[in-house]
Amino acid sequence: MAEDKYDKTEQATPRKLSQAREKGQVAKSKDVTSVAILLGALGIFYFFNGYIIDNLKDVTGSLFSEAGSMQITVDGSQDLFLRVMKGIGVIMLPFLLLPLVGLLANIMQIGFIFSFDPITPKLEKINPIEGAKKIFSLNSAMEMAKNIAKMALVGYVAVSVLRGEIENFGQLADSDTLTIISYLGKVAFSVLMKTSWVLILISIIDFVWQRYEREKNLKMSKHEIKEEFKDTEGQPLVKQRIRTMQRQMAQNRMMAEVPEAAVVVTNPDHIAVALKYDQGEMNAPIVVAKGAGHIAQRIKELARENNVPIVENKPLARNMWKIVEIGQEVPTALYQAIAEVLSYVFRLKARRS
Repeated sequence: MAEDKYDKTEQATPRKLSQAREKGQVAKSKDVTSVAILLGALGIFYFFNGYIIDNLKDVTGSLFSEAGSMQITVDGSQDLFLRVMKGIGVIMLPFLLLPLVGLLANIMQIGFIFSFDPITPKLEKINPIEGAKKIFSLNSAMEMAKNIAKMALVGYVAVSVLRGEIENFGQLADSDTLTIISYLGKVAFSVLMKTSWVLILISIIDFVWQRYEREKNLKMSKHEIKEEFKDTEGQPLVKQRIRTMQRQMAQNRMMAEVPEAAVVVTNPDHIAVALKYDQGEMNAPIVVAKGAGHIAQRIKELARENNVPIVENKPLARNMWKIVEIGQEVPTALYQAIAEVLSYVFRLKARRS
């Protein structure tokens, strides 16, 4: 059975990968960002715990100390609200770093991308059939399995940590409020730290899965690759036509210089090289046209039509054909041979005049 031309068996080309990136279709794991923010929050708790506790004590202590004498009025309530909000704002200052952590986590995954395509309204986004396909897709099954695994593993780790602390819970009955809060904070921090390792592992697996899914979704058929090649490189016949036109234009420009040449050197049948030389303005002769076969014949025809001398010199013609490009001065190694040719041409012109 012949292969379907739309079977997507080939890896995406760099052009398709670039186009997908411009549309915001990149391999990005939400779990990586979530774990980064969680670790950032734990880091803030670890390094700023003294700052947070001190400010929390100031806020709560102030409220408790004034609770007995506080009068419930409109002005008093507004003042209380503003003081509480100010205290909470001071406590939350270190947590303003978390959005930056989330941004860095995204940049590390996908780099910088600026695209409106993911949020552009599209009819297929509200198509119920397409929605049903997404619900029952392999990707949805993977998401469900991942969420179940997260809940199970995180729950297991949390229960394991709390089970080890059960004996200490009974001793909290005789402790003061600050001691209880401090202990519970340490237990919570321990639970979060240990569950973080589980979440890190899950986020790594999810990121690898997202990369696999993206590569699979962007795969191309051989037909698509051929079509893309035609779009980027042009149809072979068109390209050939363009090259032919370019050669024709270059040849026409070259032939236009032949009537202004001082001499045409031949080998004599297969190669012709036209030289231009103005004794007062040029340091050395310049090759203005050269060709082999029918182009050489055309150069000689133009030379005859415009009374440009044609000189046979096989070694000189071959050397100039091989080593000198059109528009270049002849090299010093050929000066003597060319000087002899030009001397002959000048004598010939002197006789005619």
